[in-house]
Amino acid sequence: MAAPLVQPIRTLPVLESNRPIPVQQTPTRKPSWIKVKAPGGENYIRLKQLMRELDLHTVCEEARCPNIGECWDHQAATFMILGDVCTRNCAYCAVAHGTPTAFDPLEPLRLAEAVEAMGLQHVVITSVDRDDLPNGGAEAFAGCVTEIRKRLPETSVEVLIPDFKGSEPALQIVMDSRPTILNHNLETVERLYRTVRPGGRYDRALELYRRARRMVPDGLTKAGIILGMGEEWDELLAAMQDLRRSDVNILTLGQYLRPSDSHLAVARFYTPAEFAELADVGHAMGFSHVQSSPLTRSSYHAWDQAKAATRNS
Repeated sequence: MAAPLVQPIRTLPVLESNRPIPVQQTPTRKPSWIKVKAPGGENYIRLKQLMRELDLHTVCEEARCPNIGECWDHQAATFMILGDVCTRNCAYCAVAHGTPTAFDPLEPLRLAEAVEAMGLQHVVITSVDRDDLPNGGAEAFAGCVTEIRKRLPETSVEVLIPDFKGSEPALQIVMDSRPTILNHNLETVERLYRTVRPGGRYDRALELYRRARRMVPDGLTKAGIILGMGEEWDELLAAMQDLRRSDVNILTLGQYLRPSDSHLAVARFYTPAEFAELADVGHAMGFSHVQSSPLTRSSYHAWDQAKAATRNS
């Protein structure tokens, strides 16, 4: 068996910071470092057409990701399975919520065909929350991993899963398919959880990471936090420490961008220098890799994250 791809958990002696806590107020406009180029390259157009032909969805489109142009031009996309309607209604998320469509058992086959057609070396698969299904759609994740490996055995597969309402059997179904990376987003600090993620639980998310580690000790786990929804600096450091105590390898930190006026307002924009400082703190805590910048999203440069985490383990 390969040696575990983990870093020792390091506990910082003091979590409190001497930095002043910035006043939380709703910004009137986006800062200059948030602006991105509008999508429209040749690969972007081809990939969009392929998704429509195979009746597939991407979180890049559904969540209005600011990096869609860059990632699609590099032939990288995060596939979203189990439809495009979520059973939960998180305050920050642009994905539609309501009553989902029926479960499609052939979706893993279609997704694997797309991955093969694109010749991808690293694939990210996520989904809407499907609390209406017995195992939350865990079988679909496992099916996608299996079908991709049949066609492209050397391709690394990352799954960005929901919390399955804390179901250990559902998580076991996913882990038995042996994804390269098990990803679940923490999203925010403990104090804001009920407001930001009313269908989720902070402690349930942390337990998911611990269970995944027990199920596959030599696997890689990953978590993401969105900044700017009202958290304070020390609360953010505490959440990062909680993730390390749960033996998470890879951490992503990015700026929250309000999808519409009906969503949670941006409390403030973090500067690039603050994101760089948080990356240093994360490395000191023992994360194998920290992707931290204003435009970072959970699957942004995911292929580089996987390589870096493996190299640094």
